[in-house]
Amino acid sequence: MRCGDALLPALVAEFATTPGEAAGVISYFALAYGLLQLFYGPMGDRYGKFRVVSLATLGCTLGALAAAASPTLDWLRASRFLSGAAAAGIIPLTMAWVGDNVPYQRRQEVLAKLLGATVCGMIAGQWFGGLVADTWGWRIGFVMLALLFAAASLLLGREQRRRGRAPAAAQAIRPLALTRSVLAHPWARKVLVVVFIEGALAFAAIAFVPSYLHLRFDLSMTAAGAVLALFGVGGLLYTAFARRLVRRLGEKKLAGLGGVCLAMAFGGLAASPHWQWAMPACLVGGFGFYGLHNTLQTHATQMAPSARGTAVSLFASSLFFGQSLGIVSAAWIVDRFSAVPVFTFAAVGLLLVSGTFAWLLTGHERRGA
Repeated sequence: MRCGDALLPALVAEFATTPGEAAGVISYFALAYGLLQLFYGPMGDRYGKFRVVSLATLGCTLGALAAAASPTLDWLRASRFLSGAAAAGIIPLTMAWVGDNVPYQRRQEVLAKLLGATVCGMIAGQWFGGLVADTWGWRIGFVMLALLFAAASLLLGREQRRRGRAPAAAQAIRPLALTRSVLAHPWARKVLVVVFIEGALAFAAIAFVPSYLHLRFDLSMTAAGAVLALFGVGGLLYTAFARRLVRRLGEKKLAGLGGVCLAMAFGGLAASPHWQWAMPACLVGGFGFYGLHNTLQTHATQMAPSARGTAVSLFASSLFFGQSLGIVSAAWIVDRFSAVPVFTFAAVGLLLVSGTFAWLLTGHERRGA
């Protein structure tokens, strides 16, 4: 999901293009990821979430191989679109499976552990992408991704056979009907709007951190990717303390804290006179983002329990549609000005988003009581 962030400088050189054009490898992935949610959610509800995840992983193998063989930037964009279309069936249905099997009182803690695994992948992608581009070339990175996905698909298939085929649900696949049933809940609509804006602001800024550090401070792609990987380390710090933070602060204060940390992080990046400032900024930003986002995704698992796969997939769709729109908009700004306005706008916007969500939670809890 994040391996393309640190590859942008290498793609700019390879295809003689601009950072904004090269960012299509990120936005195309996000666009496909969001579009296919309307397909995977009902599929998971109908045929079983575990089975659909195992097949989606196989699709990611094909997408990574196509990316490694890309002769043009357009081919690479199309390959990443295919990868995003396949990857769309993995994390949201895993979250929905947790929602099916874990009581709400423990769900934020368990989802934080799942988030820790996701963050480890983010760290590996952001750092390893730059390392591979500097040493062996960006194509080798996609070959390695293909091998990892192939191994994961084989292991998931074996586990599926061990478990035996779960019977398919009796209802037919009705994506539009299931989507309407989720959107009929006012709280679901609010959560989806908030995560859309969160994705647009946060990931648009994150995507241009390596290019910003490379172009402004002449950092190597490996070093720039390693700095951005601290965003993931901050996320791991959050997962380590998630249980205590939820119990001590509660959901409203945790969401507000996340917004404050994000504002400090992106504001610090915008004002940084030296690349070393980016290190604590990314660490604090990662902690804040996952504090806010994990609270949002916990509510996503409870928006519509009777169609949980569809509900969580809509949540992921909103997040990645927001990401896609945000990156396209940020690319236009970066090509004409710099990444500094993008970081500044993200800092202010995310502070407002977190405060608004904390306020909405107050009304939601009052109605629930």
